[in-house]
Amino acid sequence: MSTYAIGDIQGCFGSLQSLLERCAFDPAKDRLWLVGDLVNRGPRSLETLRFIRDLGPAAVTVLGNHDLHLLMVAEGFGKRGKDDTLADILDAPDRDDLLGWLRRQPLCHVEDEFCLVHAGLLPQWTAAEARVRAREVEAALTGPDYREFMANMWGSEPAAWRDDLDGWARLRVIVNAMTRMRFCSPEGVMEFRTKGEAAAAPAGYLPWFMVPGRRSADTVLVTGHWSALGLKLMPNLLALDSGCLWGRHLTAVRLEDRAVFQVDCSPGEARV
Repeated sequence: MSTYAIGDIQGCFGSLQSLLERCAFDPAKDRLWLVGDLVNRGPRSLETLRFIRDLGPAAVTVLGNHDLHLLMVAEGFGKRGKDDTLADILDAPDRDDLLGWLRRQPLCHVEDEFCLVHAGLLPQWTAAEARVRAREVEAALTGPDYREFMANMWGSEPAAWRDDLDGWARLRVIVNAMTRMRFCSPEGVMEFRTKGEAAAAPAGYLPWFMVPGRRSADTVLVTGHWSALGLKLMPNLLALDSGCLWGRHLTAVRLEDRAVFQVDCSPGEARV
């Protein structure tokens, strides 16, 4: 059995199929780990969502910011962006089943020495602590106040974690760290405006994975989200968003031996 961790798909279904063929993926014996952002911006979000759902236990996916955006829009919150490609899902006859399945997916997944999460972890959190925090958000996503959570989930404040945070503010920080963060201060204050390369860090901030003393440094973080960072492989980081949506590559790493598999973005799928 092999486990293939795959970067942000974002509706690039043709690229995903090419990559799985390159990996010789067999759902009867292999597993996929998906870093989130299954949907949006690419042209075939509906097919991507159906395919991953139908893989059942052969696929583990965590939620990314675009997946959460889909859930918000479906409930009438937030607003659709001009580049959104969510209409096929929202108009699909199996819409409710797909959205219900998506809503039940975790915010992070911890297994053996690995932690799968879309964006990253705040420097104060171990992977085990992050899993506990993620469960708080997962309970809100599947609980009776789900729509109220959706109405209060988005926003960039507060920008830092405190143990005494409560209510929607507490859940918002967890969501932002795990699905939106790129840069933060050594004290764990997040900065959301900058989206460029790691070298473009604003004064006083670092790429989250470079913060000295980060408490999850003993775990291999498997992430996506940061296309400008590109594929970055370190002893304790597998950053896998290699910019397929922007005309570059879709990447998989086999966790057992760190073998890298890549395909070019399929024709017609890039946003460039």
